[in-house]
Amino acid sequence: MENLVQTAMQNVNFAAIMPSLVLACFSMALLLINAFSRRGATAHVAGISLLALVVTGFSALSAWNNPQVGFAGHVVLDNYAVFFTFVFLISAALTVFMSDAYLKREGYPIGEFYSLILFSTVGAMIMASGTDLMTIFLGLEILSVSLYVLAGFFRGSKKSNEAGLKYFLLGAFSTGFLLYGMALIYGVTGTTNLVDIGSHFSLSPQSAMNPVAIAGMMLMATGFLFKIAIAPFHMWAPDVYEGSPTPITAFMSAGPKAAAFAALMRIFLVSLSSMQTTWETAFWVLAVLTMITGNFLALNQQNLKRMLAYSSIAHAGYAMVGLVAANAIGISGVLYYMLAYSFMNIGAFAVLVLIGKKGEENLTLDGIRGFGYKRPLLGVLLTICLFSLMGIPPSAGFSGKFFIFAGALNAGFVWLAILGVLNSAVSLYYYLRIMVAMYFKDPEEDFEWIKLTPGATICIVISVIAVLYMGILPSGIMSLARQALL
Repeated sequence: MENLVQTAMQNVNFAAIMPSLVLACFSMALLLINAFSRRGATAHVAGISLLALVVTGFSALSAWNNPQVGFAGHVVLDNYAVFFTFVFLISAALTVFMSDAYLKREGYPIGEFYSLILFSTVGAMIMASGTDLMTIFLGLEILSVSLYVLAGFFRGSKKSNEAGLKYFLLGAFSTGFLLYGMALIYGVTGTTNLVDIGSHFSLSPQSAMNPVAIAGMMLMATGFLFKIAIAPFHMWAPDVYEGSPTPITAFMSAGPKAAAFAALMRIFLVSLSSMQTTWETAFWVLAVLTMITGNFLALNQQNLKRMLAYSSIAHAGYAMVGLVAANAIGISGVLYYMLAYSFMNIGAFAVLVLIGKKGEENLTLDGIRGFGYKRPLLGVLLTICLFSLMGIPPSAGFSGKFFIFAGALNAGFVWLAILGVLNSAVSLYYYLRIMVAMYFKDPEEDFEWIKLTPGATICIVISVIAVLYMGILPSGIMSLARQALL
């Protein structure tokens, strides 16, 4: 018995989960602080949340080039996990910056909002560092349950209630597919460890062609593709993005999407690489379908949040191109793109937070007529983020798409890269519609209600600087992304 206990203690290694542990402790502490805080006083909670994210970042940084494996190989804090951890932390921090004044304006200054953001970030971090199907599933559930509550956070809003309910029902449905797929893979291989699954399929190639294994792979892919909003599993995204609080819409489009990509790539590149010829073709088709669906459905949208929701679907399709390529430049391009997309999309949503009135009924193309003239500085900052979303140089969006499409070309997927570029050209239309409304339409409002709150201002400035830096000098971040390859 003593030897068993000693072996178990040696396998624990809390260093492998230290960032998640630190952030989880802060999250639970915030719940207690909220319980003893005056109702409506949330500024200090936001400040503690930012402190928690910074401390977590430092704890994760210690594992760079110093991988930590723990819990009998179920968790690994390697460069790959650390890179994605910083994507999650940055997304969460930018969301916290823009949220405090927004919640007070909308009449929901509730401190639990920040605890839920931190808990969802913990789930994302576990997904990125999980090397076992059960660990990844645990992280997914922590992430998802927090997001279900955040999507429906505005209890007095029918749209928010609808968003939370739709996300919960469809999310639970997709989780069933994911778990069933994991069960089938376990039935074929006899293990849930990603490395062991990969070894089983490598040593027994005929088992990779087993119909049960293929069914398990497809069901697992379905669960993750739902979270990423890949067509045809995207139907929830427009309604949920439109009805959720704007900061949560921004957060969902960045952090959780990156978490699903992190888990998806680790599973398919480590465990299911022997089945690449099977999933490669399916992902090729889904990437094209997603780019076309997202871009063409965004063309006629009037609501800005809904338009950016379809835009987010299209960008998920671009990132899928890098996974299809499955080579060094393609995968590192996906990592780079997840970080770049977090900055440019959250920056755009932060400007929308300032533009919106209470209830956000004015977040339409007509509602921002003349905004660029009445508020020139904010107009320029929003334009920079939109240029990056288009993929116009010199911006982070251009660099990210360049790396992803270069990976596709190097892997021989010439038509996939061409279709990606053509879809980027289609996206110019609906992004330019926003700019036309801002600069070429007569203003109907003076936008006198807009107040440059410190948090939202910091969020926008950081986002724009990062977008320009990653676009002008992409080599530094790309070098880190290459070091983070699996």
